[in-house]
Amino acid sequence: MEFPQPVSAKWIAELINAELNGDADLKASGINELHKVKTGDIVFVDHPKYYDNCLSSLASHIIINDKTVKKPEGKVLLYTAEPFEAYLKIVQHFRPFTAAAAMIDPSAVIGVNTIISPGVFIGKNVIIGDDCLIYPNTTISDYTQIGNRVVIQSGTVIGSDAFYYNTRKTEPTWYRKMQSCGQVIIEDDVEIGANCTIDRGVTDATRIGQGTKIDNLVHIGHDTEVGRNCLFAAQVGIAGATKIEDGVTLWGQVGVSKTLTIGQNATVLAQSGVPSSLKGGKTYFGYPAEEAGYKRRELVWVKRIPELWKKVFQEENK
Repeated sequence: MEFPQPVSAKWIAELINAELNGDADLKASGINELHKVKTGDIVFVDHPKYYDNCLSSLASHIIINDKTVKKPEGKVLLYTAEPFEAYLKIVQHFRPFTAAAAMIDPSAVIGVNTIISPGVFIGKNVIIGDDCLIYPNTTISDYTQIGNRVVIQSGTVIGSDAFYYNTRKTEPTWYRKMQSCGQVIIEDDVEIGANCTIDRGVTDATRIGQGTKIDNLVHIGHDTEVGRNCLFAAQVGIAGATKIEDGVTLWGQVGVSKTLTIGQNATVLAQSGVPSSLKGGKTYFGYPAEEAGYKRRELVWVKRIPELWKKVFQEENK
């Protein structure tokens, strides 16, 4: 999330009641998760497992709960006992939740020749381009950006909250919601079917590339990047922070795990499961998804196992 304007480390420290170590005037331009962080950003870390990654990241400001950690050159450390609470306070300050006053928020910008059907909800600071068609009972949440000539079918939700939680199993409630302050960006000529859900980024953007076509009942998780001219059939599910490169085809009921990459022009056949990255230009099948030709031969041999065991048993009993 980008701030409306940069703020000083001193200002952030006062907001979250943190002890400051570093240049009090160093400007912060936004707040981000570790895998999306860039120079000028704030990031928070509350577990030693992730200290090194945060300290060596591009983040300029790091909210941390250990005063013994050495400050890297050129960065600011903000010490607080509860970094997660500090994150929430920053997000709530810059993007507080407010209840909708109308079905289409007055701040929304809607292009020429765009048709908004009855029952469509459009949230704050939404931008919709020209010649779009939004069917009835669609939800387009805050800060979503939609390009030109985009079609969204009935019942689809764009910009629902990320399925993302801070976990503490020492407390009665293990999972605490990490408030989403990101957005969804849909590029030109995208078509999205009925009853789909596309989660907003936790702090950055979930992006659907130009020309991509999405069937009904598809779910795309937070911070996922879908390339250009992809094709997703019904009931595809993609977890968070995944990268789908240009020209990828996912047929019906394909499940894709988090934080992996499917390479350009890959095809994954129906009902396959993708637990790890796949190279581009190939066709995959099964679980775990492997090259389709190999997987089919494997299934042939699996079917022959009873016959082979029978032959072994007969040989042993001659």
